[in-house]
Amino acid sequence: MDQVRIDALRKNAVPRRLHMINGRHVAASDGATMDVVSPLDGQVLTTVARGTVADMQAAIATARQAFEDRRWAGQPPAARKKVLHRWADLIEAHALELAVLGVRDNGTEIGMALKAEPGSAAATIRYYAEALDKVYGEIAPTQDDVLGMIHKEPVGVVGAIIPWNFPLMIGAWKLGPALAMGNSVVLKPAETASLSLMRMVDLAHEAGLPDGVLNAITGEGAVVGEAMGLSMDVDVLVFTGSGTTGRRLMEYAARSNMKRVYLELGGKSPNIVFADAPNLDEAAQVAAQGIFRNAGQVCVAGSRLLVQADIHDAFVARVAEIAESMRVGDPLSLETAIGAVNSETQLRQNLEFVQTATAEGAELVTGGSRVLQETGGYFMQPTIFTGVTPQATLAQKEVFGPVLGVTPFASEDEAVNIANATVYGLAGAVWTSSLSRAHRMIRRVRTGVMHVNTYGGADGTVPLGGVGQSGNGHDKSLHALEKYINLKTAWIKL
Repeated sequence: MDQVRIDALRKNAVPRRLHMINGRHVAASDGATMDVVSPLDGQVLTTVARGTVADMQAAIATARQAFEDRRWAGQPPAARKKVLHRWADLIEAHALELAVLGVRDNGTEIGMALKAEPGSAAATIRYYAEALDKVYGEIAPTQDDVLGMIHKEPVGVVGAIIPWNFPLMIGAWKLGPALAMGNSVVLKPAETASLSLMRMVDLAHEAGLPDGVLNAITGEGAVVGEAMGLSMDVDVLVFTGSGTTGRRLMEYAARSNMKRVYLELGGKSPNIVFADAPNLDEAAQVAAQGIFRNAGQVCVAGSRLLVQADIHDAFVARVAEIAESMRVGDPLSLETAIGAVNSETQLRQNLEFVQTATAEGAELVTGGSRVLQETGGYFMQPTIFTGVTPQATLAQKEVFGPVLGVTPFASEDEAVNIANATVYGLAGAVWTSSLSRAHRMIRRVRTGVMHVNTYGGADGTVPLGGVGQSGNGHDKSLHALEKYINLKTAWIKL
C-alpha cells in the first residue's frame, strides 16, 4: 500500500451523491439533501440525496418491473456469472479509491479498510458468481407414475439495509447471493456511511448489470427504511444493525405483506481465556485487536473478556499494555492502528458507557476519554474496565465502541454461565490447550460463531449468524443463498 497514493486520494473532491433508480442517478423527489460529515475532522465532505417515501416506492416499483420482465432472472446462469465477475474485477481495479472514500466517510483505519472493504466485497461477489450455476433442483422419491420436482426460484424483490461500519463488505454479503439467484434489489445504505457503497453500485452497472435490477436510495431510516419495510412489493428484507431497528422491521413486515425478514443484530461476544491457553501473549494481542480495531465498531467484537482467575491480573496488564501501544489517529495514515468513531453521536454514546461503568463500580484500567479533539474528528482511547460483573450494564449492553469489560472466572462451568448470561449470541472464543475443553465450550456457549485459539478471520466459506437477540438467518457461505430462493414443487402425473 502506498501512502503517497492514499494522501493524493484524500484530497479529491467528493461529488454529491444521488439515488440510483433504473440505472440513472436521480435527485430526491423534493430536492432535499443530507450533509455527509467526515469523522476524521468533523467537516462536511459532500451531500447525498435525502430520500422520500416516493423515492423508495419508485425504486421498489422499478425493481419489481425488472424482476417481472426477467431481464436478469431470465438470463442463463453463465451470463449472470460473467456480469458478477466483471463487477468483482472493477471493485478490485478501484480498490484503493473505494477504501479511501469509505475511510473518509466512516473512519475505519485504512490498513483494515482496504482488506475488509473492497477486498472482501470483490471476493464475496466472486464466490457467489461461482456458486450460482451449482444450485440444483431436486427429484423427489415418488411412485413410478408420478414425477415430483422441486424447483429453486428467485424470491423477487429484495430490500437490503446496510450498516455504516463495513458498508462494502456487508453490502456484498447481501448483494452477492441475492443477485446471483436472479433477484432484483433495492439497497438502503446507512445515513452516516453511504459513499463507497453507492460508488460500488455504479460499478455494478458499469459491469453490465441491467438497469433496474439494483437500485439504491439514500436517506433516513425513519423515512425510506420504513417505506421499504412497509412495502407490499418487497418479498425479502435483509438487515444488519441494531436490535431496536430489527424489531421495527419485523413489525413492518407483519403490518404489510408478511415479507420474510432476516436480521443480523448486536452482540456482546465473550472472549474466554483459560490458564492453559497455548500462548497467552498471542491471546492478549488478539484480545486487544478483537475489540479495538475499527474503534470497536465490529458486530462480532470480543467486547467481554473472561479470564481465569489464576492469570487474571497478569493477563489484563498485558492487554492494557498492548492497548496503550496502539496508535489512535488519522485513519488514512498507514501507521494508525485505531481510527475514528463513526459519528459524534456514537462517540457520545461510548463515553456515556464509560460513565455508567464507573458509576456501577467497575475499575478503569486504561483509556476512557476522547482524544485528538483539536482535529475536529471523533477519536477515543481504547478503554478497559475490570471488575465487570455479569449483570453490569457493560456486560449486558452493546457499546459498539472501543470499550472492553473484563470479568474473572474460576471454573469452566462458571465461564459458560457468564458467557451465556446475555440476550445475545453472535460470536465468542475460547483459548485453551485442551481439545476436549475446546469442544465442550463450542457446544455449551450459545453463539452463532465460536473461535478456538483465535478471534475473527472466518472467510466466506462458513456462515455468520446469531442466536437469541443477535438475529436470525445467515450471511456468507452457500447457506446464505437459502434466503433468496423459493422452493416450488411440481407434481406431475405421468
